[in-house]
Amino acid sequence: MNQASVKPTIAFLGTGLMGKPMATRLLQAGYPVTAWNRTHGKAEPLQAYGAVIAADPADAVRQADIVITMLEAGPIVAQVIAAALPGLKKETLVIDMSSTRQSEARDLDTKLAAHGIRFIDAPVSGGVVGAQAGTLAIMAGGRQEDFARAEAVLTVMGHPTLVGPAGCGQLAKLCNQLIVGGTLNIVAEALLLAEAGGADPAAVRTAIRGGFAESRILEVHGQRMLERNFMPGGQVKSQYKDLENVLVAAADAGLQLPLTELVTRHYQRLMDTAPKADQSAVLLATEARNPGKRLGEGDDKLPL
Repeated sequence: MNQASVKPTIAFLGTGLMGKPMATRLLQAGYPVTAWNRTHGKAEPLQAYGAVIAADPADAVRQADIVITMLEAGPIVAQVIAAALPGLKKETLVIDMSSTRQSEARDLDTKLAAHGIRFIDAPVSGGVVGAQAGTLAIMAGGRQEDFARAEAVLTVMGHPTLVGPAGCGQLAKLCNQLIVGGTLNIVAEALLLAEAGGADPAAVRTAIRGGFAESRILEVHGQRMLERNFMPGGQVKSQYKDLENVLVAAADAGLQLPLTELVTRHYQRLMDTAPKADQSAVLLATEARNPGKRLGEGDDKLPL
């Protein structure tokens, strides 16, 4: 029997900046994929890899064993799943890989269970580069048996880890985004301090790499800041949304997170001017608080 014939059929809902490379990897791994996107043209390039393009969510999921959603936010996930529900078979496994609130993931699990449909929340970290390379960190919340069913599919896209019951994948993603958002701010401040104090900020970055300050943020986004390259991987608006959700989760858990509140306000300052810029554009908010101080001399590379 052809190995591809025993692979589960996948419906992929949401083929934007992240979804398209994720769906592409599944197609390249031999999975039958039906794709849907609200803007139809964003799904069409997947036809070159063998995808079937559906006209609506219900049509996309009708033959699916596994449904993957990669959408902008929790309310949109709920809308798309509601539209898909008439086409979903019992025991279909829905994997939401969007970034939503923990409470939204729990609600979706409850609603789908009432229809005999399985659910995992499995948000990701790693940006477009990780999606293209299949190296995403995938944080899954759900039942052990459902995770076992999903693991081979998730492994095509990255490194999945079951972190707890439904909703805990989103909680783990929020922890990730808290660390990412905070570290981006610190790297921006450190490089601007180096520049303002008379040092070569690129040389400072090189000097501290390999010590305790080394991180993926310093490696990738520190270089972006030096180059003033703010073309999007992860976006300011996504980071801001995630940090707001961190504060909601903290309130639900009875916690105060004062540093997270500061970082969230910093990203909020960019929402009117650069919402679609890469999250490393937090450097611009740092510079705005320090008139006359600027990292480097190059022009800013920003999305239209």
